[in-house]
Amino acid sequence: MNVAGTVRVPGDKSISHRALILAALAEGESRITGILESADVQSTAGVLRALGAPIANLSDDVRVNGGGRGALSQPSVPLDCGNSGTTTRLMAGVVAALPIAATFVGDASLSRRPMRRIARPLTAMGATVELPDHGGLPMDIRGGGLHDVEWESEVASAQIKSAVMLAALVAGVGATVTEPSRSRDHTERMLSARGANVTVDGSRVRIAPGSMLEPLDVDVPGDPSSAAFFAALGALAPGGEVRLERVCVNETRIGFLTQLARMGALIEFDNRRDEGGEPVADVTVGGSALRGVNVDEAEIPSMIDELPLLACLATQADGETLITGAAELRVKESDRITAVVANLRAVGAQAEERGDGMRIVGPSRPLIGRVTTHGDHRLAMAFGILGALPGNDIAIDDRDCVAVSYPAFWSDLSRLRVA
Repeated sequence: MNVAGTVRVPGDKSISHRALILAALAEGESRITGILESADVQSTAGVLRALGAPIANLSDDVRVNGGGRGALSQPSVPLDCGNSGTTTRLMAGVVAALPIAATFVGDASLSRRPMRRIARPLTAMGATVELPDHGGLPMDIRGGGLHDVEWESEVASAQIKSAVMLAALVAGVGATVTEPSRSRDHTERMLSARGANVTVDGSRVRIAPGSMLEPLDVDVPGDPSSAAFFAALGALAPGGEVRLERVCVNETRIGFLTQLARMGALIEFDNRRDEGGEPVADVTVGGSALRGVNVDEAEIPSMIDELPLLACLATQADGETLITGAAELRVKESDRITAVVANLRAVGAQAEERGDGMRIVGPSRPLIGRVTTHGDHRLAMAFGILGALPGNDIAIDDRDCVAVSYPAFWSDLSRLRVA
């Protein structure tokens, strides 16, 4: 197989969410360029508007005139988070610090996702959080009157950590979060870049009382989770390469590229630089004969969103790929362990479900069949990459669900030369 081309993937989803939130909480005008205009980020913009933040329609150049950490106000409608867990959990931290009451709602998929993991630390800080028996949405929060907290998280989760840090920021109190292993660190980086007093010691993060935010212009770099799909395609093509321009290469986000290199792919980072507190580079991925790998719990946080893609890639690698310590996949947009394994089997791959992961044996060729995505964008794109390989014939039941994170995915994929 031969593949060639250059792709500039859309702005990073995690950074886009946070750029909007922090711009609304800063005092003065911030400019955000390159923001991801996806359904999830639109949900964050909508929730901020409902709280009184002056968020214009999203475009490649968004200006936000923030009113400071106490400027948000009582909403007149429920806060609709759509399908976005990031919107729900980060904005829950903001609302918990304000003297208001709000109800968080979302679509059927989001409503099933676990919210007790943020309810517990926010309650420990002094907020009132009410959940239905199943622990999802709708979630009622009555905020205000928070106090300092030292929270030990049972799981490595950037969303839990961010909810606590944002609650402390808005309330003007201190907070320390300790995780079992280091999770994505965009919140810490972006708070520090805007003047907040944040210290990091391994997997322990602290925000000091009274931290304030200054406005900051930011150009959102390319999303490494989106870039991963085209990196995988490049890795599968011994006869060519894929170049990915201006990708965020934050070390807490590039675990998938590390695994690609272990599998045998050829990866180069060029034009490294720092933009707005985040490391950025151009990434070139070339293919070779791939081999299976073992991925354990310590490696999961840096590639949690790319694990369905890694499982698909493993069907083309020689030998066994074993993913363990990934129980968090069961509480994503779908149960990604069950869904990935079922779909791999449906197209003819050899895959086995485990309680906290999966086992795949390759290579399996050709792969033919229909994939049920359960509305999960990561599954649609991962199997879309497999379907692009010559000889495979894979039908995706819901191609449109990619709009959650990468609306232009199918058109970008069609522009690459695959033969």
